[in-house]
Amino acid sequence: MNVRDTFGGGVAVITGAGAGIGAGLARYASRLGMTVVLADIDGDAIAALRDELRAAGDQSVEIVCDVRDPDAMQELADRVYRDVGAVRLLVNNAGVEQFGYLWDTPVANWRRVVDINVSGVFFGIKAFLPKMMATDDQAWVWNLSSVGGVVAIPFQAPYIMSKHAVLALTECLYLEVQTAGHDQHIHVQAVLPGAVVSDIFESAGGVDPARATDAGAAETQRAAMLEVKATAMDPLRAAEVLFGQAASGRFYLHTHPDAVGAAMADRANVLAAQNAPILRTASRFNSAKP
Repeated sequence: MNVRDTFGGGVAVITGAGAGIGAGLARYASRLGMTVVLADIDGDAIAALRDELRAAGDQSVEIVCDVRDPDAMQELADRVYRDVGAVRLLVNNAGVEQFGYLWDTPVANWRRVVDINVSGVFFGIKAFLPKMMATDDQAWVWNLSSVGGVVAIPFQAPYIMSKHAVLALTECLYLEVQTAGHDQHIHVQAVLPGAVVSDIFESAGGVDPARATDAGAAETQRAAMLEVKATAMDPLRAAEVLFGQAASGRFYLHTHPDAVGAAMADRANVLAAQNAPILRTASRFNSAKP
């Protein structure tokens, strides 16, 4: 199906819309004619993006929201349906990174990753999906996992764990929507980006040098991921790829189909053979080629 025929209108709600792939998705949705609700904890970032989109003729709105707060997410959903309109596309995108050995990870940083990357997706589904299912209108739910959702990488365990969790949650949600009889109009899709330009590595949590057994490991991994960022995909191009795949009806949406596909095949082979995880670098699965 044509992308504009599928997504050319209606309301898109995007969490973590202030930067990175979230901002790219917002810009592309706006180009398709969608009214975009920009949700982020960074009010300045989404206000600037709102002004940019409105200058192009969009009627997008920004709403400051912390995805870690279930009440705030419910208030977001209620406000959108009251003041903007029924949601055609929900993108649970907000996410953060964490570097370092797992045993050196501060408890507060662990909770931050889980609360934003995993619970934030759940709270988005819980707040919006019942409203989306209440009509027979066609609607889409995208949950942002990652190529990290199908690999094992050292020094990023909290993040990798969270993306495995989001992928499993989305696969289960797909089946539950089908079981509940809503699959003809509610389309659940898992998004697995490779490297897309963002500030996630700069803002990632690290470790406490005074308590860590190896504080340098965290910063070494950060530096390695910043090298990956140097050749990462532009967020707007990533959005174009994802919207095209979504319109075709795919369940797994990839910014880098070849690289992510290779990672999925490797994962399947490891599980099928019941082998131990294989030590690999993150860059192997982050080709800039879409």
